[in-house]
Amino acid sequence: MRTKLTITMLTLVAALVASAEASAQTTGGVLKIYHRDNPPSTSIHEEATNSTVVPFMALFNNLVVFDPQVAQNSDRSIVPDLAKSWSWNSDMTELTFKLRDDVMWHDGLPFTARDVICTFNLLTDKAREKLSRNPRKEWYRNVDFVDARDTYEVTLYLTHPQPSILSVLASGYSPIYPCHVSPSQMRSRPIGTGPFKLAAFREFQSISLVRNPDYWKKGKPYLDGIEFTLSNSPATAILSFVAGRFDMTFPWEVTPEQLRIVRQRAPAALCETTAMNLNVNLLINRTARPFDNAELRRAVMLTIDRAAFVEALGRNVTEIGGTMQPPKDGVWGLPADSLAAVPGYGTDVEGNRAEARALMEKLGYGTNNRLDLKVITRGVSTYTDAAPTLLSQLKEIYIDPQLEIVETAGWFTRVGAKNYAMALNATGNGIDDPDQTLYENFACRSARNYTGYCNRDVERMFDAQSVETDPQKRLRLVHEIDVRLLADGARPPIVWKRGTTCMQPQVRGYVSMVNSVYNGFRFEDVWLDGAQARKTQGSSRAKGY
Repeated sequence: MRTKLTITMLTLVAALVASAEASAQTTGGVLKIYHRDNPPSTSIHEEATNSTVVPFMALFNNLVVFDPQVAQNSDRSIVPDLAKSWSWNSDMTELTFKLRDDVMWHDGLPFTARDVICTFNLLTDKAREKLSRNPRKEWYRNVDFVDARDTYEVTLYLTHPQPSILSVLASGYSPIYPCHVSPSQMRSRPIGTGPFKLAAFREFQSISLVRNPDYWKKGKPYLDGIEFTLSNSPATAILSFVAGRFDMTFPWEVTPEQLRIVRQRAPAALCETTAMNLNVNLLINRTARPFDNAELRRAVMLTIDRAAFVEALGRNVTEIGGTMQPPKDGVWGLPADSLAAVPGYGTDVEGNRAEARALMEKLGYGTNNRLDLKVITRGVSTYTDAAPTLLSQLKEIYIDPQLEIVETAGWFTRVGAKNYAMALNATGNGIDDPDQTLYENFACRSARNYTGYCNRDVERMFDAQSVETDPQKRLRLVHEIDVRLLADGARPPIVWKRGTTCMQPQVRGYVSMVNSVYNGFRFEDVWLDGAQARKTQGSSRAKGY
């Protein structure tokens, strides 16, 4: 009886706290965030980076969306957005959405089912004017066609059952685009239905969003606007945050050293380190010399000492895992015992490297004949921080690597064209679901299959797990696939990352997602506490910042 009474009282207290928080929400103010680099464009459907999603997700809506107040994205946290409701037919090959009839595009035209059809025509390459890039075309490979029964009802017809399709549609990567705006305009002057409108995008300088006064969610957003300042100097950006010139850091980009600076100089700041479904991995171009040779690829896999990366990058911000995000933050990752049995994942590093050197010697390499190799990586810290450790480990097996830094604007074009031999990469998964990760990164024809890996037998396993409606059977299939991809060296994961986001105490309502860096940036629930802002500014002035 006492236990039940305690639980009841705790529930009541939590409800009162939530009620007080809701009643305390104030409107107004501009949220100021520094941005890590220049987005390639404003078109979410054409880009493969959260450099685009973070500032521009707030311009749009999806049919459905992951609840931004629930940190772990799953099929249990999907809520309506442009769709009021949805339903399946008996064999789960038809998914019907009832749409809202009170939504307007930023230019004043009404949203209808036709916009949904046009969006899917773009994504499935059926539109007359094509996307310049379609990095997630594989997400929609099971969509046969989309049809409107009336102005505010639309049905997706699938070629086979696919339990994950709702999760795909809930990602920040899955906004609905307008029929009446061309893909070319969406790259620089996008029109959406979301809580904010684009006021200005000054390349390499800033991105300004302003409140949408006609947003269909009445009373939202709370902010008058959001200002992103582009910075190519992480050191300058974090010092500006400490000085109070920014309300928020770019999500997950605060390094352990920067975190120490924040804690020392701005102790009132709220900093949170979370998983983010992002792994640092090795891209080995198997379509061209020298890595068209399987034994050379295996030698590289065997020299990787993941524990050394954990030590170099920090135990609290890295984790060893397989192809899918490790549990507990991830839903589908391999258990530790299965992972340890995969070649290159065991603890016998010297034994692995001895085998790797033997393979290299068989190929003609040695102390007096080392392999000169250019390794490229993207010019952001998530990528570059791991480079020194990788280069030192390659040297252990008769490779002399040289590092080349590539800016974001050219990175995806470069790796997409396979214009590299080896690349140190970071892959953030749009959703924590095997259909997204497997098809997008490893399917033979996927635009984001950067390494040229193609195994039809494994791809048939992708199809088998995709149609499986029993969650436990599907999990076992996914674990089998994960082991197979790791053994094949399809895209060797090095470490899974955790990242830190810091906010000034006046920032309220923002929740860091733990299993995607592409969701949770609608910002419609975020507000600024004016009283806290005044306290923070007063403290900063007193300390002379």
